[in-house]
Amino acid sequence: MTLPLSHIRACLEGAIPAAMATCAPDGTPNVVYISQVFFVDDRHVALSFQFFNKTRRNVLAHPYATVLVLDPRTAAHWRLHLHYLRTETSGPLFEGMKAQLAGIASHTGMEDVFKLLGSDVYEVERVERVEGEALPPPPPRGGVLAAVRRCCTQLARSASMDDALNTVMGALRDGLAIEHAMVLMLDAASRRLYTVASMGYAHSGVGSEIELGQGVIGVAAREATPVRIVHVTHASLYTQAMRGGAGLEAATEIPYPGLAQPRSQLAVPIVSAAGVLGVLFAESGEDLRFDHEDEDALATIAAQFGAVIAQVQDDTDADTPAREAPPATAPAAPPLVVRHFASNASVFFGDDYLIKGVAGAILWKLLNEHARGRSEFSNRELRLDPAIGLPDVCDNLEARLVLLRRRLEEYGDAVRIEKTGRGRFRLAVTRPVTLHQA
Repeated sequence: MTLPLSHIRACLEGAIPAAMATCAPDGTPNVVYISQVFFVDDRHVALSFQFFNKTRRNVLAHPYATVLVLDPRTAAHWRLHLHYLRTETSGPLFEGMKAQLAGIASHTGMEDVFKLLGSDVYEVERVERVEGEALPPPPPRGGVLAAVRRCCTQLARSASMDDALNTVMGALRDGLAIEHAMVLMLDAASRRLYTVASMGYAHSGVGSEIELGQGVIGVAAREATPVRIVHVTHASLYTQAMRGGAGLEAATEIPYPGLAQPRSQLAVPIVSAAGVLGVLFAESGEDLRFDHEDEDALATIAAQFGAVIAQVQDDTDADTPAREAPPATAPAAPPLVVRHFASNASVFFGDDYLIKGVAGAILWKLLNEHARGRSEFSNRELRLDPAIGLPDVCDNLEARLVLLRRRLEEYGDAVRIEKTGRGRFRLAVTRPVTLHQA
């Protein structure tokens, strides 16, 4: 029985190029350096197929190879005996390697040379330690598993989407020492992800959007697979440039809060039985900041987070009696002019953009109902209102209400959403409001 690849996973981080040896049908050996040996599982790796070269021809003619990898921490060498199985040209494995290769290419100044044509999947028949001196291994990181355990335990006790978001951000900051992170939820209808929580940035960016497939975040959501880049990349596909636009489109853009010059990025999908719900994303100004342990930790947290989101969604469908409303406060401030643009359901407070899309449609409904004398609402009635445009499956209503509440808080206290019970909330308005349908 061969050594499992997880034992030497540090060798597969792409920090140091590996050497690959193949053999032509006539017995002629061929040795080349390769940029990427990608961990698939304990018995399989994937090598990047970038060129139709002699190595490629040898593998297709004789599907066996050896790869020499180096542990960057100890300088120990390991030889992998491989058997070629297949080539994948799309899907999670291909996209994960493509993103990582873009980072390696940028780090080595080879952006115009490296282009992934396919992911060659090999079975690892044997892992062999190469004789030679090595440095002692560094002490193992402490506390990662304990931090994940604490986070999952707290998540299981979360009674609301807010609780769950705060737990995840606290675990990343205090348990995993991650300084910059955000959570984005997927709006499947518009094929965009919108930010509902962030930490470590100059501005929150709550409400900012990324298209599905854009950057490491968009690719992680589209392919439902973690994407990790350990070196800075200038590849346009993986930068987080925001969508351009003009007129109303440009006026309703909230700046993306990410680092201007990230050196490491890690995005893991948040998944439930209904599919991809969003993405948990972390980044750093340091190279090699995130390793496979961080990826495993965030993937575990994201999986538990996805289950909690689904549970919270179900719980909030059950109406409970609302708390009694506080006495209304006589408005003394000047009227707040609220404008609504039906073309994209955007809402402006005065000249300031606030929210759009489904969350904008919800706010517009609540304000109109409030003008008729109502202030108490339920999640269930929002779900039953076709004018709001919630999808039939995986509507992420709780996340949209969190987004709306946080955007309102950033504007001030003129309009607030206050939770009053399970699946119920109140719209609190402290100023006279004038509604204009644009």
